[in-house]
Amino acid sequence: MNDAPASALALRHAAEEDASAFPPLLVEAQELAGSVMLGEHGRRRSGTGDDFWQYRPLQQGDSRRMIDHRMSAKGDQQFVREREWQIAQTIHVWSDLGASMRYTSQAALPQKIDRARLLTLAASILMIRAGERVGLTGGLLPPRRGNIQVLRLAEMLSQTEPQDYTPPEHRALIPHARALFVSDFLGPFDELQIALGKAADRGVRGVLLQVLDPSEVEFDFQGRTRFQSINGGIEHETLKASALRTRYIQRLEERRKFMDELCQLAGWRLHVHRTDHSAQSALMWLFETLQRSAA
Repeated sequence: MNDAPASALALRHAAEEDASAFPPLLVEAQELAGSVMLGEHGRRRSGTGDDFWQYRPLQQGDSRRMIDHRMSAKGDQQFVREREWQIAQTIHVWSDLGASMRYTSQAALPQKIDRARLLTLAASILMIRAGERVGLTGGLLPPRRGNIQVLRLAEMLSQTEPQDYTPPEHRALIPHARALFVSDFLGPFDELQIALGKAADRGVRGVLLQVLDPSEVEFDFQGRTRFQSINGGIEHETLKASALRTRYIQRLEERRKFMDELCQLAGWRLHVHRTDHSAQSALMWLFETLQRSAA
């Protein structure tokens, strides 16, 4: 009989721990977004707001008032009537929450996952303030506007995934919308190729933001070193780490060039950000690039 209160207390404690990163992330993202001056938003043009664009299936999070009952009456599925301005002002975001992102080489530097979350949420806040609809890829959080959406984004971005590398989520991309994918992109390339291919097929343009720790860029390791993945599943030990530097830098550059080629084919942009560099400058680049992609 005493187990129920204990279980409830344990669940509450676990929930409080999961939510502990949520308020600081939101506050920091709002402060960072506030430091970036919003320019004139080019998508707010008169005369196109009522232009019909397409019908799409009703998604989780859509208001019932959005349903087009005449189109929905033709079958068993419910449809939403979207207009041109809704498509032009829709942005999907994905931030890698995998274990590999929880790496930092110095206590004074943020983990990659913290910088990725911060930039993803701050960019979302800026775009929502500019009149955009922002949501997560995959349909878990459909694009919306408003402060409530910012809270939902902060909550979901505060979660973590157990596997070392999580693939970019590419489901439920609205045709001709825009997208932001944030990761270290050090995992397998297959899923990234699929995601950008599907985005290109749907006319979705966007940005890949690669977030790296400075040690992953410079590879300044010396002497005997044991390299181990965050989860411990991958491990390599060497007696002379500096001997690996040239080959590592070469492989990293090859990876960057391949990602750049993928972006060019899909009509995307690639930007590399180090966690020891300014988050503000990265956010300004993101915001300006996402705005230009809407033109």
